[in-house]
Amino acid sequence: MMADDNIKRTGEEPEEEMTVTLELENGKSVDCAVITIYEMNGQDYIALLPVDENGDSPEGEVWIYRYAEDPEDENAEPVLTYIEDDDEYDAAADYFDELLDSEEFEEDDE
Repeated sequence: MMADDNIKRTGEEPEEEMTVTLELENGKSVDCAVITIYEMNGQDYIALLPVDENGDSPEGEVWIYRYAEDPEDENAEPVLTYIEDDDEYDAAADYFDELLDSEEFEEDDE
């Protein structure tokens, strides 16, 4: 999969949903909701949830990519990179799972 760098905020409030359009190798594109952007071991990652035209995610599968922004150019589009190394992907996915677990725990406490 190749990312097409197309990240857009669908609302004006910072807490509003952001989406990404990924261009797949087969020429199709997939819209994804941005779940979170997080840092692990000095590298930023983005967790995406593919959604259909209604905003639903029938399969519920989360995709994780490397994420980078150009600190010199605030107008530059972020870059998403496919993670080819299985160990790196597994570590990033495990860390994402830990983030979800800690968020659920914090919600339970409220």
